[in-house]
Amino acid sequence: MNNTEHPSRSALSPHDPEQKMTKNVQILTGDPKKAIVALALPMIIAMLLSSLYNVVNAIWVAGLGSDALAAVGIVTPIFMIMMGIGVGIGTGATSAIARKIGAEDKQGADNTAIHALLISISLSIILTVIGYIFLEDILLLMGAGPLIPLALDYGQIIILGTVFFLFSNILYGIFRGEGDAKRPMYAMVIASIMNIILDPFLIYTCNMGIAGAAWGSIISVCFVCVLYVHWAFIKRDTYITLTRAAFTYQKTIVFDILRVGLPASVEFVTMAVMSLFINWILIVSDGADAVAIFTGGWRVITIAIVPLVAIGTAVTAVAGAMYGARRFAELKEALMYGSKLSIAIAIVIALLTFIFAPSISYLFAYSEGGEHILSSMSDFLRVMVLIYPFAAIGIVSSCLFQGVGKGLTALVINIMRSLVFICISAYILGIVLDLKSIGVWWGVVLGDMLGGIIGFCIALLFTSALIKNSCRAENVKKRN
Repeated sequence: MNNTEHPSRSALSPHDPEQKMTKNVQILTGDPKKAIVALALPMIIAMLLSSLYNVVNAIWVAGLGSDALAAVGIVTPIFMIMMGIGVGIGTGATSAIARKIGAEDKQGADNTAIHALLISISLSIILTVIGYIFLEDILLLMGAGPLIPLALDYGQIIILGTVFFLFSNILYGIFRGEGDAKRPMYAMVIASIMNIILDPFLIYTCNMGIAGAAWGSIISVCFVCVLYVHWAFIKRDTYITLTRAAFTYQKTIVFDILRVGLPASVEFVTMAVMSLFINWILIVSDGADAVAIFTGGWRVITIAIVPLVAIGTAVTAVAGAMYGARRFAELKEALMYGSKLSIAIAIVIALLTFIFAPSISYLFAYSEGGEHILSSMSDFLRVMVLIYPFAAIGIVSSCLFQGVGKGLTALVINIMRSLVFICISAYILGIVLDLKSIGVWWGVVLGDMLGGIIGFCIALLFTSALIKNSCRAENVKKRN
């Protein structure tokens, strides 16, 4: 919007919603460095609390014994698949909306957002039915064995909440696409605090056991959905307009969302497959305790890389806006700045994790049934810190490709990292060389290093080629 469209804009209050949403768009389409920071900071806060909840959840579950923690670890890859689909479609919405905004097409941005919501509702129904019916069979294939009763108690409840997990992630993606990261931060912060409070109450006070942890997640995400619905459909003070009048079905919009959303969803599926494969190697080589160590330790790593994921998510929106506006030099600037910022933060986090690894590990091994894994979990965390800087550049590179609408390229990079480098390295070191769980840990590190470096190189070559081709086209135009 510009001043000619709203002559009275200068008379509006500084707190007027219209000025706030205009500012979000102006930041998104302005200096890429400032845009990345402005978008990343609220996301870091929100994602940290969300990930902190995951760790707190594991801590409370650990009080039930290592079997309960391992059961949650067995279900986690399945949950990752469901969440991955929601996050993936949300990423597709972010990319498509940001590119529409960069091209100054608000009507197209509105229509894209509504398409994304309809896609999420359809997928959630399908996933809930399939997941609930075949959960036990899937757990059997995963080798859960004696852990199946506990895993079913947790997993069946989580699957019933699929519609809420997907719906919230799509709305989050829509807000990101218009450059608004603050309101999703508010929703996620409140939901995480609710979850942290609900878990001990439901697990221990209400004697619900592992099922209480699942219900805590469902109740909290329902609250997030209520907040998003209030902002988007009742208060209606967002830049994006979600009304029936704004919707016109277009196959091209569905394709535009899915060409990023589906590969992004599959990325989470590949991560889930990787986790399944790693769990299988650990069970075969070292038993349930090795899975418990990996489950608890990986949740710490999830928190550690939150700032890196937040920066990458910001890069997705900024890259979409820069690409839509054909500002390719600033697209490369977003890649370089995002990578440098992520590496710096990753190094600091790695040092802190290494120093405090024993204290962190105690949170997952404080019960009588789990204290025997304390030392091994501390060793696990100290090995894993080596992946942080390489994960940083890998995440930013993948997110850049998602932002410009090249979801398939991002998927190929992720598959190469997780299913090729990490899985093969873990298998060779853990099974072939019989180094057991320690070999698996080092396999994960080696694979992540290779994947991060190669992914960044591909992104750098891509942005450089865009700039070169753009300059060449401009020169041809001038000569003509």
